[in-house]
Parts: sequence; C-alpha cells; structure tokens
Amino acid sequence: MAATKNLAIDQGTTFSDFVIYRDKNKTAIDISGLTPRASMRRSYYSANAVTLTTAINSNAGGNVNLSLTSSQTANLKAGRYVYDVELYDSNVVYRIQEGIITVFPEVTK
Repeated sequence: MAATKNLAIDQGTTFSDFVIYRDKNKTAIDISGLTPRASMRRSYYSANAVTLTTAINSNAGGNVNLSLTSSQTANLKAGRYVYDVELYDSNVVYRIQEGIITVFPEVTK
C-alpha cells in the first residue's frame, strides 16, 4: 500500500518535494534499477494529466524528487488534484505515494 501525503502548490512558483520509499519498519528501500514517474489529474477519471518531473536523489536512500517549474505551475488551474508516484522496471510497478495536491491561485504575475 502506498504512503499518503497531501501536497500544496502555489501557482507561478517553483515546486519541489520528495518521496522516501520505506518498508513497514520505516527503513528506506534501495531503488537501484527502478525508474520513477508521477502525474496529477483533476480527478481519477480525467483524460488530461500533468506529468511531474521526477529524479532519483538517492538509490540506497529510496529518495525520489518531484518538481514543476514556475511556468508549469502558472499553467495549472487552482483547485484540487489527485496524484501518485510510482517506481517501475520492465517487470513490476510499485505505487509508493499518493494523495491530494491543492493548487492555490497566484495574485502577483
């Protein structure tokens, strides 16, 4: 079962967060050989998705960075989104985190 974490994004700002893939004892899992991916949608059934940029920060530490540029966040509509983060290889997919992303509107442009 994936961990649940809700996130917040301010429109027009650079967004960055991270995920640590851990076992039931809260020990980081080595993610060598796996590739991360993440996306967000207005609902689970939305046809349109926004792909979050993912990068492995530490294989041994199970650490995956998530990010969006300020231009990308400026193009998001304010409101609630669902998201998840997965690690995969040619044989298996692990969903490691999921939750709600709330996008807050920008005033200064």
